[in-house]
Amino acid sequence: MSLKILKPNSPGSRNTVLVNTKGLLDKNNPEKRLTRKKSNTGGRSHASGRITTRHKGGGVKKKYRVVDFRRDKIDVPAKVETIEYDPNRTCFIALLLYADGERRYIIAPKGLKKGDAVIRSEKAPATLGNRLSLKNVPPGSFVHDVELYPGGGGVIVRAAGSTAQVMSHDGGYAQLKLPSGEIRLIRETCLGTIGQVSNVEHNLENLGKAGRSRWMGIRPTVRGSAMNPVDHPHGGGEGRAPIGLRKGPKTPWGKPARGVKTRRKKKPSSRFILQGRKKKKKKK
Repeated sequence: MSLKILKPNSPGSRNTVLVNTKGLLDKNNPEKRLTRKKSNTGGRSHASGRITTRHKGGGVKKKYRVVDFRRDKIDVPAKVETIEYDPNRTCFIALLLYADGERRYIIAPKGLKKGDAVIRSEKAPATLGNRLSLKNVPPGSFVHDVELYPGGGGVIVRAAGSTAQVMSHDGGYAQLKLPSGEIRLIRETCLGTIGQVSNVEHNLENLGKAGRSRWMGIRPTVRGSAMNPVDHPHGGGEGRAPIGLRKGPKTPWGKPARGVKTRRKKKPSSRFILQGRKKKKKKK
């Protein structure tokens, strides 16, 4: 896979960098039985109708693809029918055809191709696309779509290009190094899929123009310093002024922002975290 750099024939194509998916993705329509209607809230609460999540609205109409995060068909081999684009996530998805005739979508790992065979089994080898318990994954292997609770379905390490490394096994738990750098204990009976999530070069994309963000349902973000004091703590002043607050930057609602820890100090799951996530070094 490579990047597609558009020629600057117009202001909208200047500096645009996209992922080149030619020959990688199938262009046929998604499996009809595995699609659902997706309504757009525009960031508004169903209770009050007021905007509770800013910068959302508009966008291209799209259908939701039902992805199988549980992979609960045990010891039933499947073959990859297609690798498809999913507008609802950053990675690609793969359509599996099981030996019993059922079709399901899964998150496509990097390197998975049309015609490849995958399986969910405790006796399966730790090869690309196979799903098995963490206790059967050799230390040093890379996994994605990992469960936090046995049988709960994959909830972490699902974004494009992400992967977690199995460090070791000890006392019924597996040590996993997550993409953030955090090392965490997860039960060995939880499932994980071998490999790295597809669309690795997603983070190198440059949308190139505001319109492409609007297609994705992302509305403009206005800087707080460009507002009036009544609208934002950073607003007001003559000319361009620094934030000028003793306790640093704040959100529009007056809460601390940028680099402030938000995790509860007495959160029960903290005992499973052996090493915290990486911290950005402060510029001198």
